[in-house]
Amino acid sequence: MALKSTIYKLELEVFDIDNNIFQTHELTVARHPSETDERMMVRILVFALHSNQALSFTKGLSSEDQPALWQRDLTNQIEIWIDLGQADESRIRKACSRADQVFIYTYNQRSASVWWKQLQDKLHRFKNLTIIHLADDVSQTLTSLVQRNMQLQCTIQDDQVWLGNSDTCVAVQAVIWKCSNSESNPKY
Repeated sequence: MALKSTIYKLELEVFDIDNNIFQTHELTVARHPSETDERMMVRILVFALHSNQALSFTKGLSSEDQPALWQRDLTNQIEIWIDLGQADESRIRKACSRADQVFIYTYNQRSASVWWKQLQDKLHRFKNLTIIHLADDVSQTLTSLVQRNMQLQCTIQDDQVWLGNSDTCVAVQAVIWKCSNSESNPKY
């Protein structure tokens, strides 16, 4: 018998003071049986960083043809493709050919560093690709926020990011490994 996804309800308030964006999102997040709390919380963080009414979670781990999140325009064209972890070169090439902008958020320093060293010379040709690495303590600390019903707030100010609830606040530390040509100041 196949395991089913675990459903989480989320009210996410985003206060992006740098870009004058103030939004509240009522979200239902399905956590695939093979997905960890850490990865799910990174998905939620990334949703907050790219906050937009057109941004949505996809089938994610259940579909090889879809990223973790994407934003589509009214003609169904992919404006933003967001993957988590360490995609292989063919997946990155496919994403860069299908979307206006591609973001990859990595975490887990040890394996991400090995992945980056292997691919960095090959990835510079993708002009619409941005790669951001989240510090290990960030992705692991985010798991302390997990509840079946969550109320989270994300504040972005002066290129600083905080995600938290009424009890805990996590300061997000990230390093940009590659910045696309169109992103002078990517969200992170």
